[in-house]
Amino acid sequence: MTRPRVGFLGVGWIGRHRMEAILAGGMVEAAAIADPSAECVEAAQALAPDAQVVGGLDDMLALGLDGIVIATPSALHADQSIQALQAGAAVFCQKPLGRTAEEVAEVVASAESADRLLAVDLSYRFTDGMEKIAALVRDGTLGRVHAVDLTFHNAYGPDKPWFYDPGQSGGGCVMDLGVHLVDLALWTLRWPEVGEVIAHLSAGGEPLRPGQCEDHAVATLKLASGTVVRLACSWRLHAGREAVIAAEFYGTEGGAALRNAAGSFYDFTAERFSGTNSEVLSEPPDAWGGRAAADWARRLGAGERFDPQAERLVDVARVLDRIYGR
Repeated sequence: MTRPRVGFLGVGWIGRHRMEAILAGGMVEAAAIADPSAECVEAAQALAPDAQVVGGLDDMLALGLDGIVIATPSALHADQSIQALQAGAAVFCQKPLGRTAEEVAEVVASAESADRLLAVDLSYRFTDGMEKIAALVRDGTLGRVHAVDLTFHNAYGPDKPWFYDPGQSGGGCVMDLGVHLVDLALWTLRWPEVGEVIAHLSAGGEPLRPGQCEDHAVATLKLASGTVVRLACSWRLHAGREAVIAAEFYGTEGGAALRNAAGSFYDFTAERFSGTNSEVLSEPPDAWGGRAAADWARRLGAGERFDPQAERLVDVARVLDRIYGR
């Protein structure tokens, strides 16, 4: 059986990490690499010596590839995804898929029209701890989940200037980090209807002004079921550690939480709660970072085409739009 031929568009740190995870599964072949940085290309070639180095997406698509992995700046994601899908290539894209729900909807519509597999790197779903918590929520073990608290504070913030231009990024910490939180809440709860959304965005400790990207945000989502979801995210918060990441679900019969260990971006512990008692569900090590990418490659290798679950990407983007008041 011939393996799908895949191009890797953008091979910076995260692009190479996802590339490594995809190739490790052996389901696809790395056929092409493109990045403006010669250093990044050289590092990617070490992972795939036989891949052809090309100038960009147009050159990749001219090779008739089966899939494209996109890890470029956010402003390019929607247009590049649409171009690839319309050319007949499946797409795995870094988040956000688009800067607005309208952009995301256009990409999903293109995937459906082309009947091609589309996935986004919403990687926290694939942590061992989050999968176990989702199972407890969905099978009713926790009872009726009535409160969800989600947190993602990054002590550093992005190092690329375009992140701080809302025209290029679509937004600040909510677009960068909050997308994971909204996705985790809706995915775990099986995509409930979102009612009221109240949000407060700020930059440098002051209310957000036009042309700024927020570096701190808090939002409350009231679901149609009555469940209240609270989320908070930030860049460069004085949190005393590199990161504070948590997804906590509280029900009438118990609770469960995923929390990062010792400020790590990568190590997580999951626990189940009953009153004052706790039970460890999962703890490090857990090599989860590339699982979303590897899952897409596995599905592509198995011949899967458009998955209607891609519509859920639009649901997440609509909540982000409401947090931004647009």
